[in-house]
Amino acid sequence: MIILSADTISFVNGGYHRDAIMTDKIPGTRWLRVIAPILITCIISFMDRVNISFALPGGMEQDLGITSQMAGVASGIFFIGYLFLQIPGGRLAVYGSGKRFIAWSLVAWAVVSIATGFVTHEYQLLVLRFILGISEGGMLPVVLTMVSNWFPEKELGRANAFVMMFAPLGGMLTAPVSGAIIAALDWRWLFIIEGLLSIVVLTIWWLVISDRPEEARWLPAKERDYLLTELARERKAREGMAPAAKAPLKAVFRNKGLMRLVVLNFFYQTGDYGYTLWLPTILKNLTGGSMANVGVLAILPFVATLAGIYVISMFSDRSGKRRLWVRISLYCFAAALIASVILHEHVVAAYIALVVCGFFLKAATSPFWSIPGRIAAAEVAGSARGVINGLGNLGGFCGPYLVGVMIYLYGQNAAVCALAASLLLAGSITFLLPKECDRTCEETDNRLPSGAKQKWS
Repeated sequence: MIILSADTISFVNGGYHRDAIMTDKIPGTRWLRVIAPILITCIISFMDRVNISFALPGGMEQDLGITSQMAGVASGIFFIGYLFLQIPGGRLAVYGSGKRFIAWSLVAWAVVSIATGFVTHEYQLLVLRFILGISEGGMLPVVLTMVSNWFPEKELGRANAFVMMFAPLGGMLTAPVSGAIIAALDWRWLFIIEGLLSIVVLTIWWLVISDRPEEARWLPAKERDYLLTELARERKAREGMAPAAKAPLKAVFRNKGLMRLVVLNFFYQTGDYGYTLWLPTILKNLTGGSMANVGVLAILPFVATLAGIYVISMFSDRSGKRRLWVRISLYCFAAALIASVILHEHVVAAYIALVVCGFFLKAATSPFWSIPGRIAAAEVAGSARGVINGLGNLGGFCGPYLVGVMIYLYGQNAAVCALAASLLLAGSITFLLPKECDRTCEETDNRLPSGAKQKWS
């Protein structure tokens, strides 16, 4: 688990030294009290989402008579349900309480996860995976909107990067824990135990988190004043560029830049979850090891993911070139997948290539999720995140299903190449994104006259 220490807080605040405000005098309480509970909650959601990738080769396929094609459907149908609460969740975080939304979501996905431990037929599994997707659907747009309520532009990339670490940290925990539970008990206990863990996290979430700086009694006055001043200034700048829309959802679908992000995210998530949800099976086939050994081997790719998020977010924040670093990350991910196929007869070399895949697995997420707020007004950005995450994450269904079908028809190597092709398409879409994606608020202020309006499409 990542620890947000005083040194960490000093580092993340350090990025703002270039401004007139000396942020070394501004307390960094928000980094611990906001990012930590969000990160923990996201980790648990990720564990509940991907533990099926260990359960399937760990006995579920045999017990329920599941084919590779049905395994792909069971893994991916989560993302069909995931679509339903994306937009309501994003809007609620802007206009209502993201805290309450996530609390109820925790209750729902805990119940569904525990119920999954009692399934006796593959169709019961499909129904529960679909409901789990609905339960977790609003989480990411809600927490990203909550983060944008707490962190000014120059801190937002790093704040998003901390949140996006939920995937590698969740993977690092899921791999050994799932392997150990299956080896000691069985796959049913895997779902039951991790479902109960969500109830524990619910308590932490409710006691610690606040939706906005003005609602947080624990926030030092100096830090509150700093946040309210900076966030208000940035909001005013964005309103000049992209005036508030009376119909945010309609404005999202009319914005060509946002729609391109949807398509990009679809192909990205196809490769992302195709890799993530089939990694234990790929490792098992590659090494011929037990589930306990596979759980250990699966840790290192997610350790690399953690490093990748940190490194790419740092370069992205320093340069401000969000499109470039999304493109680099996706192209390198695809290249590493292809390398793992070329080297498949050499176990160690192929495993190293899979670890490199892990480095770039989530590297694009921080620069990617910094883009919507740059090309949409604040009132639209919450709905935009929901649309981008919801429609884009349909790739989370297509990726696992594509791998299952390709393995059945052509074998594992062809399946991996298909994922690489999807990532190359995603990276190429960055060339179509508007150049405004790379501007900071200060650069935009210098380029536009006071009150000027810019059409972001």
